[in-house]
Amino acid sequence: MTFPPGGAARPACAAADEALTAAAFCTGDLAAAERLCAEAQALATRAGDREGEAFAVGGLGMALHYRNLARLVDGAAPADADVAAEEELMRRALAIWQETGDPAGTARGLFGVSLVFQVLRRDWDAGMPYLWQSFGLAEAVEESGDLYGCSEIHRHLGFYYLAEDVRPREAVRRLGYSLALRERLGDPRRIPSALVALGEAEMAAGNPRHAADLLSRAVTLAREAKLLPWRIQDAEQNLRQAEAALLGQAPPGQPSAGIDRAARAR
Repeated sequence: MTFPPGGAARPACAAADEALTAAAFCTGDLAAAERLCAEAQALATRAGDREGEAFAVGGLGMALHYRNLARLVDGAAPADADVAAEEELMRRALAIWQETGDPAGTARGLFGVSLVFQVLRRDWDAGMPYLWQSFGLAEAVEESGDLYGCSEIHRHLGFYYLAEDVRPREAVRRLGYSLALRERLGDPRRIPSALVALGEAEMAAGNPRHAADLLSRAVTLAREAKLLPWRIQDAEQNLRQAEAALLGQAPPGQPSAGIDRAARAR
């Protein structure tokens, strides 16, 4: 989310967002993020700060999403109750954002609901109406200063063009823009996963040399940023595949054997 709204809860939202980012990319410890999101929600509710409340509820949804994602990465299925709880939080955040009339916040809320279907339920038909609406508001997200939120919208549209409506060149375009936004943001924790996704798209488009260059950079940056082990391993495994393709040991368009792209939510 990156760019907390104005209002009484802004400092609390910013603290919660940073804790969530640290947990998602580096530590895996979501307890502090959940506590700070809950505190931000309570503060916003008392102050009548509806934007802050929507932001905090969405943060709680994302914290639960990262817990569910961790189970996917471990090869297990999230509990149905946890998926339902995440969906309820995402829908509640969306409803509040829609009530405020804020287009950037509404785009964030729509994107959150789309994640539940795309990543957890593996139901593109149900998820894409939310993602398309979010994409329609992506310019407002970027103009609000939320470069990461806009990056995420383009990223998951890129995954759609890799996994569902298979159009590798369009995937490259969307994932390339997602990477550019993260580079503008300048947070080194968030750049490696964008490089991995773009590298995978370049492989699908038949460009293993460019893919290998992107993935080599991803591995270096992931190690330097001390990302979670699975994030580093994902970059390394994709790099090995690209290098094998360059040596003629694997077809350039072969899908990655690493972490399922649907599980690379962030």
